[in-house]
Amino acid sequence: MAKTPRVIGVLSEPAEASWWKRHRHVVLLVAGLFLGYQLSTSATDAHVEPDPKPSHTAPSTPGTESVKPIPTPDKSAKG
Repeated sequence: MAKTPRVIGVLSEPAEASWWKRHRHVVLLVAGLFLGYQLSTSATDAHVEPDPKPSHTAPSTPGTESVKPIPTPDKSAKG
């Protein structure tokens, strides 16, 4: 229970603050740190890049060319 204020001359001594008023900054700090930790650890799963899938245009065996150059007409064959 809160004490009744004591009168000092014309002024009165303020009543003692409640537990919440004395400790609310500590409670909010702990709650903020906890929520920040929870958000930062759960958000990493959402940003994981998937493994790259092989492209359908990639050659099946390494070292072989899949694209052949277009043959150009021979200029010396013209008459």
